[in-house]
Amino acid sequence: MKPDIHPEYGQVVFRDKGADYAFLTRSTLTSSETIEWEDGNTYPVVDVQLSSASHPFWTGKSRVLDDEGRVAKFNRKYGRTS
Repeated sequence: MKPDIHPEYGQVVFRDKGADYAFLTRSTLTSSETIEWEDGNTYPVVDVQLSSASHPFWTGKSRVLDDEGRVAKFNRKYGRTS
């Protein structure tokens, strides 16, 4: 590998707040927000909307994930003014 061109690969906690589920893994993602994990160490935490604990395929339940209404998304994207 070429030196100094790859992002740092380290321990990161991914947290699904909707399902109250978190897991520790390695990733190139990072965050300024941190969390103390079960082992007593502090790791960066990345919040995700979906995980295996909340995805309809794995849970068998449907779930609405619309954080923002469709009209509001359209207005924000295309800049509709009043």
